[in-house]
Amino acid sequence: MEPELIDALSLAQELIRAPSVTPDSGGAIGVLGDALRRLGFDVIDLPFGDGAERTPNLFARLGLSGPHLCFAGHTDVVPPGIEGWTSGPFDAAVRSDVLYGRGACDMKGGIAAFVSAVARHLGGGRPLNGSISLLITGDEEGPATYGTVKVLEWMAANGQIPDFCVVGEPTNPDHMGDVIKIGRRGSLNARIVVHGVQGHVAYPQRADNPIHRLMAILSDLTAHPLDKGSEWFEPSSVQVTSVDVGNDATNVIPGRASARLNIRFNDRHTGRDLAHWITETVRARAPGAEIDIRVSGEAFLTPPSPQLGMLVEAVEEVTGRPPRLDTGGGTSDARFISRYCPVAEFGLVGASMHKVNEHVPVADLRALTDIYAAFIERLMG
Repeated sequence: MEPELIDALSLAQELIRAPSVTPDSGGAIGVLGDALRRLGFDVIDLPFGDGAERTPNLFARLGLSGPHLCFAGHTDVVPPGIEGWTSGPFDAAVRSDVLYGRGACDMKGGIAAFVSAVARHLGGGRPLNGSISLLITGDEEGPATYGTVKVLEWMAANGQIPDFCVVGEPTNPDHMGDVIKIGRRGSLNARIVVHGVQGHVAYPQRADNPIHRLMAILSDLTAHPLDKGSEWFEPSSVQVTSVDVGNDATNVIPGRASARLNIRFNDRHTGRDLAHWITETVRARAPGAEIDIRVSGEAFLTPPSPQLGMLVEAVEEVTGRPPRLDTGGGTSDARFISRYCPVAEFGLVGASMHKVNEHVPVADLRALTDIYAAFIERLMG
């Protein structure tokens, strides 16, 4: 029996109406699983974590041969907020050919477009010259501890690693076809606590002011650029995000001072090297300071390849413009996928993501479906 066609708008509405605010699954994973089973996918639910609130995840695959194309994404969304929505955030209303709802562009619309593109490719009885899979998590907007990372571990253990992966994050800043993300900067967060000796400001010789040493540390860390950038990345950036003393008195030297900083770093660095640099810099000024450093992702780059070229061609075919290859912005689950296979990101326009009245023009949803279908045709045709 020929697979049914799946309309991207209708599926996007179904997904939006499932209120999957992290960590609540909201039924969205189930909606997607049902649609994939109708297309003949083997769908495996992969909840990970402890206790009742286990993270819902899904892996689905159609076909067994290569090339193996994987689409990765997430069904969870950020909270909608309370005020300002012109229709309910989970109503999935369409007004003036624009779909409104939490997750419309980030990224339930992208998931719906891909599934619709797969259904189109399978239509007409054409053979699938390869295999297609989906890696979907319900915890990308949260801590991501039991989401994509765990599914990838399961995929590796079960021989399911793809040849190429497309992450459906909303990569375009203004118009469809603007940007394909081929890498991301790494991200490091550090907390530094310098201890001193509390005392009266009139008797500084009897105290030890930790603020002075903390200021010197922060000056050392921010005095010079880490680098000038690289071929595909902008310069790494050290940003102090917080300095805290907790002292309301004007005549007291505090006993401790703390600061937080973030480094978004390019492919000239690793998290380990930067952590060592921070530690050595702090120790030189304050040997007894507390240092907590956490790296949430390393910088990665997907170099040009035939598969990436096919994606570029598909975008240009549908939109009429060659997309820019870019590595800017924040982090995504692509940072985990890059450890296993080449990965690129392309989705909808992200201008309204996480905002009140998040939305996507229906025309953009159709265009993304066309792009994904053109890419699948090039890769599988």
